[in-house]
Amino acid sequence: MRSGLILGLALFACVAVAPAARAEEAEACQVPASLLSTESSLPKVADAVRNSRPLEILVVGSRSSTISGSQDAAYPARLQAALKDKLPGATVNVSVEIAPKQTAEEAAGSFVKLLEAKSPTLVVWQTGTVDAMRSTDPDDFRAAVGNGVTALQNAGADVVLMNLQYSPRTETMISGSPYLDNIRAVAQEHDIPLFDRFSIMRQWNEQGDFDLYSAVHGTDLAKRVHDCIGRALSNFIFDAAHLGPAQQN
Repeated sequence: MRSGLILGLALFACVAVAPAARAEEAEACQVPASLLSTESSLPKVADAVRNSRPLEILVVGSRSSTISGSQDAAYPARLQAALKDKLPGATVNVSVEIAPKQTAEEAAGSFVKLLEAKSPTLVVWQTGTVDAMRSTDPDDFRAAVGNGVTALQNAGADVVLMNLQYSPRTETMISGSPYLDNIRAVAQEHDIPLFDRFSIMRQWNEQGDFDLYSAVHGTDLAKRVHDCIGRALSNFIFDAAHLGPAQQN
């Protein structure tokens, strides 16, 4: 059961594409505007772009932020490419800190040293999956995420929280709702953007862009999902940073 659960939760790295997604690339993986807009802001991102300083983004992730043997196609690299397209005159660097099997509390405990070494403008923090698998007390999870966000902000970084993946195969095996709710609550408490990966992936599944139920592996298929996430995240960051047409390509 444990190995099957982990396989399902790694679906983002080995997802199968439904036939409807093979039509037009431009038509695939559309995201409602409501899922790519936020009332919270990214002032440090905006300041870096407008003052021609390098935009350094650190993704604190897990296996779902990678594609084995194809890291240039993984969503952090696609995020970097999409932002460079939008900001042709800017220096944009996206790096990844992989923290497999770490709970939010364990990840948060590493943030002070991590940011001393990296000094990012923005941290995109994926969290929730491991805690859901381990049935961490939701209140303890919420406290850990809040402490992590505080540590990142105290170190001088903007923060975007990213929640769990959506997978219909594992939805009946773990209870993700308490963790989704608490991530949202922390984002609201700290007035930071939440990239709702769960709802976005569920939308793609429901509209037939990707068959997220299938357990079929395929690097080419994973690349398309990662590209969609990278582009969606770039649009989300742009909205949160309130970057106008002058900064866009």
